[in-house]
Amino acid sequence: MARPKASHVTVRAIAAEAGVSIATVSRVMNGHVQVAPETQERVRRAGERLGAPAPARRGANHGAVYVRCPYVLTDYFGVIVSSVAETLDLHHRRLVLGAGGSAQGARVLAGLPQDPTVAGAVLILPPEPGEELQELRATGFPFVVVDPRTALPGEIASVSAANFAGARSVTAHLTSLGHRRIGVIAGPTEWLASDARLVGHTSALAATGALPVPELLRSVEPTVEHGYRAAGELLDLPERPTALVAFNDKVAAGALRAAHERGLRVPADLSVAGFDDSDLSRSTQPPLTTVRQPLEEMGRMAVSLLTRLLDRHTVDTLHVELATQLVTRASTGPVPRSG
Repeated sequence: MARPKASHVTVRAIAAEAGVSIATVSRVMNGHVQVAPETQERVRRAGERLGAPAPARRGANHGAVYVRCPYVLTDYFGVIVSSVAETLDLHHRRLVLGAGGSAQGARVLAGLPQDPTVAGAVLILPPEPGEELQELRATGFPFVVVDPRTALPGEIASVSAANFAGARSVTAHLTSLGHRRIGVIAGPTEWLASDARLVGHTSALAATGALPVPELLRSVEPTVEHGYRAAGELLDLPERPTALVAFNDKVAAGALRAAHERGLRVPADLSVAGFDDSDLSRSTQPPLTTVRQPLEEMGRMAVSLLTRLLDRHTVDTLHVELATQLVTRASTGPVPRSG
């Protein structure tokens, strides 16, 4: 027998499907707490089978939003968290912050659906494996991932920058200046952003008829110190690169230090580019050419998506990529005549 259309699904139909009373279905659909979790799940699954809108979660109308950012809140992460906080305040939502490097190993996701004071969550570059995120999604708990570390299934909402386009633009900028032997200091190999940026870099090179050279690639943790070491390895090659593209501005700052120690002038002898357009990019000598990520807008968009999920609105686009912008400064220039 054909199921009724979502717009015509009644409480009575859901009650019959779930084998519970109409009053119980009503309480579940309105997010009341006085219903056993297993009953709530039965009603939710019955509604899904019939094509009904998802029931309200406990505390959805007034609960806090848990923001998980298990990293030190400097530059990149601090900007996103501040934007999330300001936007939540506009929506009159309380914020519960789980931040700091010590929080990386904490297992918090499984407990979120059981906390009646928390309505939903914003997870910033979550370290948890994709399986844990899918398990959280299966509970019906609303959350949005900002800058996902790994590829996510279609039903998990996420916000990120257009990493492919950003990386392609900065490498195309270098190739337009005549560079072909370009070293890449990428992020960790298991990161989604690293993969997308490497593809963007390769695409820009391919447009000139060049191919990436394996010896010119290093994958590192995106810190100043790791950037310094990786740049040193690349600059000590018998045929050194004429330009370096870094995963972020911190890595690029490390590369500038490595170049300075080897007596290389930037950009006369070596061009260096970063990613993020953090405060650091304007503080180096010379200032960095970089790719601006819309960090504040990423935070605002995450709250916007989460609010729609909490209000049980239809969300057609769950994976949002925000445009990046190339910012050219004094750290890049024409390929050296002898390069």
